Amino acid sequence: MAPPVFRFAPSPNGFLHLGHAYSALLNFDRARETGGRLLLRIEDIDATRCRPEFEAAIFEDLAWLGIAWEMPVRRQSEHLADYRDALDRLSALELVYPAFESRAEIARLVAAREADGPWPRDPDGAPLYPGDAKSLSASARDRLVASGMPYALRLDMAAACQRVTGLSWNELGEGPDGERGIVPAHPAAWGDVILARKETPTSYHLSVVVDDALQGVSEIVRGQDLFYATSVHRLLQALLGLPGPAYRHHRLICDDEGRKLSKSSGSTGLRALRAAGITPSSIRQLVGLD
Repeated sequence: MAPPVFRFAPSPNGFLHLGHAYSALLNFDRARETGGRLLLRIEDIDATRCRPEFEAAIFEDLAWLGIAWEMPVRRQSEHLADYRDALDRLSALELVYPAFESRAEIARLVAAREADGPWPRDPDGAPLYPGDAKSLSASARDRLVASGMPYALRLDMAAACQRVTGLSWNELGEGPDGERGIVPAHPAAWGDVILARKETPTSYHLSVVVDDALQGVSEIVRGQDLFYATSVHRLLQALLGLPGPAYRHHRLICDDEGRKLSKSSGSTGLRALRAAGITPSSIRQLVGLD
């Protein structure tokens, strides 16, 4: 039997903080406990925010923590053809369509819909896509694309859910409400999610399922903030004929006010903690690991 495969997949758009350290250490510990392999993946599809100095800091911080990983490191920016192929396969199933509304236009559409009552939102709290791009004729879509208008490629969620039913996943950790074991997937709760944009040929949802399958990841250890997104990932795996790994969602590391740590909010990075004299063993204690 092949050894289990784990992965830690940060984005180089800021410095790693305690939340990243916890997730990376859990993956590392699981790989050691099971005799498995640990892969490192750099999720750098956002060319506007990802920078080489942040990637270099990731390697430095993980090595300081005592974490070892297999080489080579997979960088998403070097494998865009893999995501394009997956997108083409979904398009061939007539499950993908271009939507041309800007973020501001979508906000106005949602506000107009909410004049008649609450507009549905996804598990992260974002409003579901309110536009009617699916009703455009093929010729109208082609004209808009040819004109150079920006667009997002969205998954026709209703059509996708008609193709695949009864999805679930094996939860080895725990969801936000204590979910364990076989958890039913509810991808429709996310509406017509974005799979790519004109300027970016993939999205997080699409690239993560393609990468995990190509790299043979068998157990995905990640934070509870991605628990509900697993429904979308299971749907894409089923549509693309990809294996469904086990999932182990873990608690989030929060600040003193109970908010999860994030790069965007300026949470203290591992580099700053190291400069203040914190040791790797102290990091383990701070995140609740022996």
